[in-house]
Amino acid sequence: MAPTSTPQTPFGRVLTAMVTPFTADGELDLAAAQRLAAHLVDAGNDGLVVNGTTGESPTTSDAEKARLVRAVVEAVGDRAFVVAGAGSNDTAHSVELAREAEAAGAHGLLLVTPYYSKPPQEGLYRHTVRVADATELPVMLYDIPGRTGVALETDTIVRLAEHPRIVANKDAKGDLGAASWVMARSGLPYYCGDDMLNLPMLSIGAAGFVSVVGHVVAPELRALVDAYTAGDVVKAREIHQRLLPVYTGVFRTQGVILSKAALAAQGLIAGALRLPLIEATDEQMAVLRQDLAAGGVEL
Repeated sequence: MAPTSTPQTPFGRVLTAMVTPFTADGELDLAAAQRLAAHLVDAGNDGLVVNGTTGESPTTSDAEKARLVRAVVEAVGDRAFVVAGAGSNDTAHSVELAREAEAAGAHGLLLVTPYYSKPPQEGLYRHTVRVADATELPVMLYDIPGRTGVALETDTIVRLAEHPRIVANKDAKGDLGAASWVMARSGLPYYCGDDMLNLPMLSIGAAGFVSVVGHVVAPELRALVDAYTAGDVVKAREIHQRLLPVYTGVFRTQGVILSKAALAAQGLIAGALRLPLIEATDEQMAVLRQDLAAGGVEL
C-alpha cells in the first residue's frame, strides 16, 4: 500500500533518484538496495526513483530492473513511493518496462523523453501517451534535454497533462519561464530535477524535488521544503546556500560516480559501478570530502 498522495504532491515532496548497488564483482546487490532504500526513507525521503539514469538503467537488464523494484517495494513500499524508470527511445520497450514495473509493485513510473533519436513533438506526445495507456500507474514525465537531445515543448507538456495518468513532470530543463507557463496553464505538479535549482523551482510553484544529493542530505532537503511551504523563505534560503557546496561537489564529475563514492565512504554500499561509468579517483574523492564538509556532511 503506497503512502497517500494528493493532486498537488502525487509522489510526496522529497524523492531521491536512488543508485543501484552492485557487488564488488558487478552483480546486482538487492540486500544492499533494501538497506539503502530504508536508510533514505528514514532520512526523510517521501519516495525513491529506481531504475533511472542515476540507477544506471542503461546497464541493467530488464530482469534486473524488475527484481530491483520488487526488492525496494518490499523494503519501503508501505511508507514511501517507489517510482520506476520506464524510459527508452523505443516505445515498445518502454511499454514493456512499464508493465513489468507495474507487475513488480511500483507505485508510479518515471518516463524520460526518448533520447538520441530526436523525434518531433508529435512523436514525443504519441510515445508518452502510448506508455501512459499501457498501465494503471501514475506517470511522472522527465524533461532533460541536455541528456536526451530533445526537449518537451511547453505546448506538448500542456497537452500531455490532460491525460488522466500523467500527474507530474520532473524538470531538468533549467528554464524557469517555461516551467512557470506549464504550471500556470495546466496545473501540472513539477518536481525539480536539478539540485542547484531546488529553491528557485519551489519559488515558482514546484511540488518538490527528485534529487541526487538526497543520498547524503535528505534531512536538509526536507527542512528546506518544509521551511518554504511554511512561509519561512529566509530559512529556506539559508539552507539552500548552506547546501551549495554539496550541490556543486556531487556533480563535479558525474552524479552517479560521486554519489556512490559518498555512500561507500559511509559504509552503505560497496560503491561498484558498471562501465562505461568508473569509480572516483583518489583525487576526486579528496575534493568530494572537502565539498561535502563545506556543506556540513562528513565522510
